[in-house]
This record gives sequence, C-alpha cells and structure tokens, in this order.
Amino acid sequence: MTRKRTAPTAPVFCTIVPPHILGKLAESDDPERHEPARSTLEHDALHRTRRTDLAGRTVTPKEARAAADKPDRTVYDAGHQQNLPGTKVHSESDGPSKDASVNRAQSGLGATFAFYLKAYGRKSIDGKGLPLDATVHYGVKYDNAFWDGERMVFGDGDGQLFRDFTIPVDVIGHELTHGVTQYTAALDYQGQSGALNESISDVFGSLIKQYALGQTAEQADWLIGADLLGPGIHGKGLRSMKAPGTAYDDPHLGKDPQPATMAGYVTTTDDNGGVHLNSGIPNHAFYIAASTLGGKAWERAGQVWYDVLTGGHLAKNAQFADFAALTVQAAQARYGAGAEHDAMVKAWSEVGVTGKK
Repeated sequence: MTRKRTAPTAPVFCTIVPPHILGKLAESDDPERHEPARSTLEHDALHRTRRTDLAGRTVTPKEARAAADKPDRTVYDAGHQQNLPGTKVHSESDGPSKDASVNRAQSGLGATFAFYLKAYGRKSIDGKGLPLDATVHYGVKYDNAFWDGERMVFGDGDGQLFRDFTIPVDVIGHELTHGVTQYTAALDYQGQSGALNESISDVFGSLIKQYALGQTAEQADWLIGADLLGPGIHGKGLRSMKAPGTAYDDPHLGKDPQPATMAGYVTTTDDNGGVHLNSGIPNHAFYIAASTLGGKAWERAGQVWYDVLTGGHLAKNAQFADFAALTVQAAQARYGAGAEHDAMVKAWSEVGVTGKK
C-alpha cells in the first residue's frame, strides 16, 4: 500500500555546471565551443525563470513507499530532445542495458539511495521511499545535468569540454541531494542560504563517492566532477573542496574563481548572488572538519551535517554563521564536548565565518 506525503514547496532549478563557466565558454570564437555553451546557458536561464515563477506554489508529490529499503529506479531516454521525461527505457527489475548512459544513471541512483539508507537510515531522498527517476540523452550537446524537483536529467556533454554527465557518481549524488534539501530544510536559493544549498549538495555528493569507493577522508580527492572534463582541459574537476579556487585553470574555462575563506567572499547579483562561487567557503569548512577528524568522513563530520540539514532548526534563509553554530551544537549534542565539537569550531574559524576560539 502506498501513501502520499504533503507536497513540498516548488524547488528551484539546480545545475551542476555553474553559469560562470558556461559564460566564459560562450565568449569563445570557436563555434564548436561557444555554441553548446550558449544553448546550454539559454536553456538553463529559461528553466530558472520558470522555477522562480513557481516559487511559493506546490508540486504534485509522487507516491512513496512506506517501508522502502530498496530503490525503485526508472530511467528514461529523451532521445536528444528536451521533452521530459522522455521514453521509458529501464525499470528496477530490468537487467543491464546496452546503453552505457542508462546503466551509469541507474547505478548512480542506486549508489545515492544506498548511501543515505546505510549511512543515515534515510529511505530515499524524501525519507519515505520516493521512487527515483532519471532522464538521459537530454538535448543536443547539452553541457549540464540538473535536478528539476522530480527527476535527474543528464546531458551528453559536447565531447570536447565536457563528457557524458552520467559518468561522475558525485554529480548524481550532488543533484539528488538537492532533492534531500528540498524535502528537509528547503534552503532559499539566493545569497548565503543558496550557497549553503549548493555546498550541502557538494558535501554529500563527495561523501557518496567516498562511500562507494570505501575511501577515508585522507584517501578522497575532494573534487566534484573529477571525470567530467574533456580531453585537453587543464583542470581536475568543477570544484575542489580541499582547495577551492584550484579545480581548473584553462584557456577555455578560465580560472576557478571559488573562494576558500570569507576574505574572498564574492558579492554579486549573478548566479542568484554567487551561489556556486561562495559555496566554496562552507565546502572548505567541511573538508577541514572531516580531515581533522580523519577516518570515514560520512561517519562523524557527515553525520553532523546531516543532523543539521534534517534537524528542523535550519531556517530557509540561514546564513553561514547560522549553519556554523548549528554544526557546533549538533556535534556536542551527538558526541559531547570532544573532538567532533572542536573540529567544527576549528573549521568555521579557519574559513573566517566565526572568530578565532
């Protein structure tokens, strides 16, 4: 028997590749580089406008399973069109597909489901067994992937600057975590709360990859989209949590502009107040906390972040300092006044969100 949950507020349109990268590419004189970037930018801007228009309304919820300890995944093929969801090509009970993108999407949905269930006891992204849908082969040379409030959508990339967006599991985890945030804190996608929204997706996207690979904090690369950049691109990924601002330095992409501390905080009206830029600051705070504690990052640092995200005390318009204070409180509540508490204090102090303690 299934049951319906109360519909969440309509989500914003969340993409993995930020507008500042696509904007730089769109300036290129080479049509093979600028045309995919320009069409992707136009597509994303249109969908962001539609999502803004929906703000404050509700979305129709799917039916969730009350006791789901296994994923319920469905993959669709857009056939290089932009009509969603596309043609259904794979269900949970099906064997491997001949289409590698379908198999990677299916696997990434499963890795994300397994992580949240086994690490935190969460049943799918809504906590109640929500079926997981994905669409592959979206658009022509579409250089992005996004969560639209109902499903994951993957472009194939242009083959030069970006590869198929189903390849990095952390990208899939990142986008699905926007769904977790949608069903929990519902952080406003603007300014610092929007940067926290993006950062939370980076944090758990990275943890999903680390969990799947069995990595410790010391073994992890702390990169987002490490396998996404095309051949010849001078870069390691889209973002670095270990060293924001160093993920890429390329004639086509430009130089990674993310700040690691509040000293470099970017004040801008672009990208909803720089949500993909300033997310580097809480990203780096998480890296510091996790590396200070060592071991498996999802077990202590990740648990604290999850407690804050799902605890009911995180305001929709929370600022960095608000989130920082909640992590310190959550660490003490779960672990006492010990190493975990001290790691949170150290992390937020080192990135300049809080004063020296």
